[in-house]
Amino acid sequence: MHSLTRPNYKFSQKNSPLSKKAENFFYMEDLIPGLPEEIGLECLIRVPHGTLPLLRQVCRRWKQATESPFFHHLRRSAGSFHHLIIFIEARRAARRSLRFFSSHPYCRLATLNQSTGEWAPLPPIPFYVRHPFFFCIVASGLHLVVIGSLYRDSLTCNDSVYVYSFLSNTWHLGQPLPGPTRFLFACAGSPDNQVFIAGGHDERKNALKSAMVYDIAKDNWTMLPEMAREREDCTGVFAAGLFQVIGGSMQKRLEWSREAFDVGEWRWRAMEEDAVPEEEFLRTCVMGGLGRIYKCGVGGKMLLVKEGEDWREVAELPEDVRGSPIMVSWAERLMVARVESSGWPSAMFVLEMKKGVAIGWRRVAFPKKYHGYIYTACVDI
Repeated sequence: MHSLTRPNYKFSQKNSPLSKKAENFFYMEDLIPGLPEEIGLECLIRVPHGTLPLLRQVCRRWKQATESPFFHHLRRSAGSFHHLIIFIEARRAARRSLRFFSSHPYCRLATLNQSTGEWAPLPPIPFYVRHPFFFCIVASGLHLVVIGSLYRDSLTCNDSVYVYSFLSNTWHLGQPLPGPTRFLFACAGSPDNQVFIAGGHDERKNALKSAMVYDIAKDNWTMLPEMAREREDCTGVFAAGLFQVIGGSMQKRLEWSREAFDVGEWRWRAMEEDAVPEEEFLRTCVMGGLGRIYKCGVGGKMLLVKEGEDWREVAELPEDVRGSPIMVSWAERLMVARVESSGWPSAMFVLEMKKGVAIGWRRVAFPKKYHGYIYTACVDI
């Protein structure tokens, strides 16, 4: 039997904000009767992420604990969080012809737990009355937010917002996206339960330079100052308090340029321009750890990283995922997958890195029941 030792959370600094949160957190009734508070908390922070919704239903004390930001800070400090990759799958309708599937796509969300290798479906969004396509999915805090879409039958934009909570394992409708209705916009989530949107084009194909932020907790939208120029078909990343909008088409041509919104100063910053010849791979940009930006380059054969103002090669992409792959990054890892024109994934690999230096690629197997997907997002639980 393993002995339980008092975890070293360093709460001794009396005037630190963390110690005050700990004091307010601990001076309540026991988490687990008969056990010291520290041991009870040590037990709760190490439960698998999938059981968190069940913990909330045990008692009011456990519900308060699992909903506390301090609780999840301790989970991360103890290494008990799990990296989830969320996939949007394009599914074939049961017992239907290929012709029916092509005009009536069926989509669902699935997760891959990178810590355990387990696949699992997410609950379906209960508010769908039609079959949307090309929606944005971003992770923010302990939430997953699905924003906007394009109705395939009428080619009209949808301004709906759907929010999924990993704590309650439920969906709810958020405030709709403010007008004008847009499509092909940049979107990124911050760790503070906020989702940023910028650019895109309206239903008349006019490029936009407006931007806004959605507060998940308050369920409201706030308009941001406009960008310096219109951008459509652009990419959004968030890191170090900056919402960066990368690329965007101008006169029907993709180009590399960046603008960054500084949340602290509440203004847009002009970023230095740097030439990137492979403009067709701008959509592969993803934000990694320590402010790194990854993308495909050199004809889709190499993985590039931007640190500071320079791009450098990280690793050669496996042949099965060359082209314009789907990418998502977390910690010192990066997942690359390629989707065939039919919509089914051809291959998936994870690159292991150490201090930004590639160690090697690892192929990821996926069950047959999890087929194609369109977009990906990553979230820490």
